[in-house]
Amino acid sequence: MMSEGRNVEEIFGSRVFTFGKMKEKLPRSVYKEVRRVMDQGGELSLEVADVVAKVMKDWAVENGATHYTHWFQPLTGITAEKHDAFVTHPDEDGRMIMEFSGRELIKGEPDASSFPSGGLRATFEARGYTAWDFTSPAFLKEDATGVILCIPTAFCSYTGEALDKKTPLLRSMEAISQQALRIVRLFGNDRATRVVPSVGPEQEYFLVDREKYLQREDLIFAGRTLFGAPAPKGQELEDHYFGTIRERIGAYMKDLNEELWKLGVTARTQHNEVAPAQHELAPVYETANIAVDHNQLVMETMKKVAGRHGLTCLLHEKPFAGVNGSGKHNNWSLGTDDGVNLLEPGETPNENIQFLLVLACIIKAVDTHADLLRQSAADVGNDHRLGANEAPPAIISVFLGEQLEDVVKQLVETGEAAHCLEGGRLETGVSTLPDLEKDATDRNRTSPFAFTGNKFEFRMVGSSDSVASPNTTLNAIVAEAFCEAADILEKAQNLEMAVHDLIKEYLGKHQRVIFNGDGYSEDWVREAERRNLPNIKSMVEAAGALTTGKAVKLFEKFGIFTKVELESREEIIYETYAKTINIEAHTMMDMAGKKYIPAVMKYTKFLADTVIAVKEAGADAEVQAGLLNEVSDRLKEARRALVRLHEVTAEAAAMENAKTQAFFYKDTVMKVMEELRTPIDELEMMVDKDMWPVPSYGELTFEV
Repeated sequence: MMSEGRNVEEIFGSRVFTFGKMKEKLPRSVYKEVRRVMDQGGELSLEVADVVAKVMKDWAVENGATHYTHWFQPLTGITAEKHDAFVTHPDEDGRMIMEFSGRELIKGEPDASSFPSGGLRATFEARGYTAWDFTSPAFLKEDATGVILCIPTAFCSYTGEALDKKTPLLRSMEAISQQALRIVRLFGNDRATRVVPSVGPEQEYFLVDREKYLQREDLIFAGRTLFGAPAPKGQELEDHYFGTIRERIGAYMKDLNEELWKLGVTARTQHNEVAPAQHELAPVYETANIAVDHNQLVMETMKKVAGRHGLTCLLHEKPFAGVNGSGKHNNWSLGTDDGVNLLEPGETPNENIQFLLVLACIIKAVDTHADLLRQSAADVGNDHRLGANEAPPAIISVFLGEQLEDVVKQLVETGEAAHCLEGGRLETGVSTLPDLEKDATDRNRTSPFAFTGNKFEFRMVGSSDSVASPNTTLNAIVAEAFCEAADILEKAQNLEMAVHDLIKEYLGKHQRVIFNGDGYSEDWVREAERRNLPNIKSMVEAAGALTTGKAVKLFEKFGIFTKVELESREEIIYETYAKTINIEAHTMMDMAGKKYIPAVMKYTKFLADTVIAVKEAGADAEVQAGLLNEVSDRLKEARRALVRLHEVTAEAAAMENAKTQAFFYKDTVMKVMEELRTPIDELEMMVDKDMWPVPSYGELTFEV
């Protein structure tokens, strides 16, 4: 908790080995060398690394640290850490010596065989390496294990393949920087040395009472409710969104903010989201790789802090059927290191030629690689959310708003954009209220990829997912478009005319992906089909996008992934999907066989006894007998579905091909799971509440 009398400015970054601390504690020459390598690339010498390691260790120990870890992001989607003590051997007097070398700072050797590798590593091939990413600052984590110095690292195999999320992201950042620099150079900017993608990932989440959570095996093992009838009230009154934050939740948010601020995470916005028990946290923009690291810390800290308040944080995309699911809006932009935002349209975007070229390249990239962009947001939980009238559809489209859409239309039709729409003023009609400056365009919450002023908001990403893959893909596809544009323009005799022609060509050829309407409507599904836009509805259907010839060419061209790395990731997707649905199916079988069916059987006995008693009393038992028959019919349906679920999961387990198995789980096992859920959810509405074995939706979402 925040110490008495300390404000946000005092605690912010107090647990981070920031540039300020480096500058203060490192010798001037060493600090300059570290900053040079950070800004220009290259490697630190072992001598410099030794100095940094000692200073970093001394700072960590001063703050109570006893261990350090290379903190990395394997292909599990979460983080990993192995703690090593600073303790080495005692000196001659038996005193403990705390040491940490540059070699230990730069490189670690975790076991690489026990993480997902998609066949890149066999069980007997254990060696892997972690490499310090010094562009992301080290930090201190404090919990029951003590204070741990965490060093953000990349993770690769003994043979050099990337086994993590960070390595490809860093590669993609270099690729887009190099290609974007070619674009800004064309427009006379010789000052910039880098172009940096920045990201602000909004994080949605649910909070439920921990005691109730522990009574639900489905929440424990699957992260979502596999059974559950709707509560009498859901989100239909729209009274939870931005509503007053309850005190218990407010206390949690206060504690969460303070923990994140200490870690240098710029947690800024907090509010109730649409569904009951749903909330959101949003940070300020940061460099993409730091934003990815920080979002992992946000998710981890959310869960940890929830426990202190007797709560559990649910990050699954769809923890409750029938109410709003959770996403993670990935706000992405590009800026030069001399302060120019390449996605800032200015007052007159129709005259901002550099912006229009960048915009045209991005539209081209999204249209060309819509399948890859969709795949980058694919995870098991997101299959329940995308296209469910609460999140963007599975169809990739670009929202530009009325102003830019009008500019694009002029350019495509006439080759010139002579004017642009103005925002004007919004009259409030109240004398004591000021009239408001009105934006030139509205927002569109149904669009998966929406321009929102000076950035694009990629709204498809799932709440539990790492934002590394979406940003790796975004950087890669835009780098390709920039590269192709620069190849043409750098050879042009008349640059002004060539830029003009290229913008018109790109916008004309790829305008099919622009859509400003209602992405939730069936009309858009039909229109998208007419435009020949892909509609990839599931994680397993999206996986193949990684290994198309188009994708391999893209990623290998910029050194982001090799073909082997892409094939391994496709394999991991199939394995992850199959394992996840298998866990869910077995959890359902366990709950149905050991909780729901026995509880309903007790209720049928109670009803049967009631029927007999009523008849013996000489009264009409039609109602009781009718209810008994209805309950018995649903019980029979549930039992049949349970037997069938046992059969199909056994059939799935016998399959050896990962892709075949994943599709079988999607097409067959999931269907039988729904057949089991339906009668049990109906029974929940019929059985005596005191006999129902688990907390209901109403208890989970309203009694927090």
